[in-house]
Amino acid sequence: MDTQDQHGRPAAPTAPPPTPAPRPRRSRRPLRPLLAAGAAALALTAGLASPLNPAPHQAEAKAAEAKDDGGKKVLTVAVAQSVDSLSPFLAQRLLSTSLHRLTYEYLTNYDAKNNRAIDGFATDWKPSADKLTWTYTIRDDSTWSDGKKATAEDAAWTFNKVMSKEGTATANSNFVTNFKKVTAPSPTKLVIELKKPQATMAALDVPIVPKHIWEKVDDISKFNNDKDFPVVGNGPFILTDYKVDQYVRFKANKGFWRGAPKFDELVFQTYKDQDAAVSALRKGEVSFVAGQPALTPAQANSLQGAENVKVNEGPGRRFFAIATNPGARTKDGEKFGDGHPALLDKRVRQALFLSVDREAIVDKVFQGNAVEGAGYIPPRFSDYAWKPSADQEMTYDPKKAARLLDEAGYKKNGDGKRVGKDGRPLDLRILCHATDPNDKAVGKYLKEWWGDLGIGLKVNCLDDVSVPWYAGEYDLAFDGWSVNPDPDFVLGIHTCAALPVKAKESAATDNFICDKKYDELYAKQLAEYDPAKRADIVRQMQSWLYDSGYMNVLAYPNAVEAYRTDQIKSITTMPTAAGNIYGQDGYWSWWSAVPADGKSSSKDGSSTGVIIGIAAAAVVLVGGGVLFALRRRSTAEDRE
Repeated sequence: MDTQDQHGRPAAPTAPPPTPAPRPRRSRRPLRPLLAAGAAALALTAGLASPLNPAPHQAEAKAAEAKDDGGKKVLTVAVAQSVDSLSPFLAQRLLSTSLHRLTYEYLTNYDAKNNRAIDGFATDWKPSADKLTWTYTIRDDSTWSDGKKATAEDAAWTFNKVMSKEGTATANSNFVTNFKKVTAPSPTKLVIELKKPQATMAALDVPIVPKHIWEKVDDISKFNNDKDFPVVGNGPFILTDYKVDQYVRFKANKGFWRGAPKFDELVFQTYKDQDAAVSALRKGEVSFVAGQPALTPAQANSLQGAENVKVNEGPGRRFFAIATNPGARTKDGEKFGDGHPALLDKRVRQALFLSVDREAIVDKVFQGNAVEGAGYIPPRFSDYAWKPSADQEMTYDPKKAARLLDEAGYKKNGDGKRVGKDGRPLDLRILCHATDPNDKAVGKYLKEWWGDLGIGLKVNCLDDVSVPWYAGEYDLAFDGWSVNPDPDFVLGIHTCAALPVKAKESAATDNFICDKKYDELYAKQLAEYDPAKRADIVRQMQSWLYDSGYMNVLAYPNAVEAYRTDQIKSITTMPTAAGNIYGQDGYWSWWSAVPADGKSSSKDGSSTGVIIGIAAAAVVLVGGGVLFALRRRSTAEDRE
């Protein structure tokens, strides 16, 4: 990584040498050649999108409207997901939180090369000897886009507003649960006092908003921040316009402290399906396409060799899973929803687990563009990745699944249907995203595999799965999160604290899981500063999730996306050696993208993309005589 970017601006201090690469993890299925080539680089990394990805009722954006550049350099990104909110206090979907990373600064950012914490709104952060007080030095060169100075007071107001839970805790409450007090003694000093030590204090992924704007909002719980433009922020781009399910438009923030983006405008343009977006890329109507969130094998193959198109593929940060409804309930124990009671039996859940051929899904659905699933954390994040032992592993075994169903009291009748002691047939429903071809394809296999066991299955594909999901009106659902380098958040969504306060209301919970043992492990990992010990606890949590049968991780899809080389000359992937462009843990891709001169041409569609190194400092903290590297806490960023 260079100490300056290619335009000569000074970079952050040089990072120390990378830590030794961990041993590569075993996989039952061989990786594609591209993944093998990038393995060494990925070993340097430490490490969301839930199924609530309402496939939008999009009206396809008009290319002329969203791409009227007026002579300006415009980067247009085709997206399939709807914006749930432009408010950082409410948004959870990948697209929305990615937009917030462009609009607002966070206390820290993450090195695109190795995910280590680097400067953001804060230039320095230190714990007290007892690790109960953290002091952040806030940079003095950040300005809100309306010209006012951005200070520590803005950060303190933001955190205190989330702590107030005045309708502000939907997205980021997990970051402040352990906070005792947040103050701003001076414009460049932020102090956070904790109830107990917290090992993720260099990874508080909360967008800092301008106090002078947001303190005027009457009811933040109902404010989507989508009426007055431009939106006041201090990030690399300024949000200038938005039309529901059509487009989100940004202009470059020329006063951004890290340096202005190279493109004058950035437009996220909505398409009603992936094929339409791929077609738009081929025609040059958009600059970039990532699908939902990845291109299908057929779409990627169709772009191989296309003129002026590069296909980027790398190990993904997502998992693709089947989630089980364990019984929807509120924090005070009120039950609601209509999940099938059979799924309260661990043996039934494990039987379903054992009757899914994950290897076949990788081969036939993803056509090799994925790695077979196991633990909750993708192998890309090797510090926390976990795989079951040979004795623990639940491989495809329909006969064993049948025995477990018999033991649970669901035996076959004369018609070959599984029925309970009450005579009720074991017929299940699974929530499916209407625009996701992977959901539909896997659903067909599940109907066959579970049908052979005598279990009926209705694949319920909806444009918006969030309504039945929050209402607990489902049995199973296709689930997926884009996991971040630090897994704290994505593990926290399965704690009792994440349950809703009231029935059917939105909450941080993923699937209403609430277990005392799991909660104890979660609290333990959050307070553990030793990286190795913390990683071991995280692996114990994944082991518990695996054994419970609540989450069946089927695969880790690769990041597969494409861009026009006659519009984008170069762009940063994360990790830089072999990673993704869309949905990064930062703003590196769009901030770094260099416009093409319009003359470039490529017929080699197999490229992993042109990579720009972003210089930045790794941050290593010393506390209590123990050296530890604080890695990124996951955000509530992507319910998909």
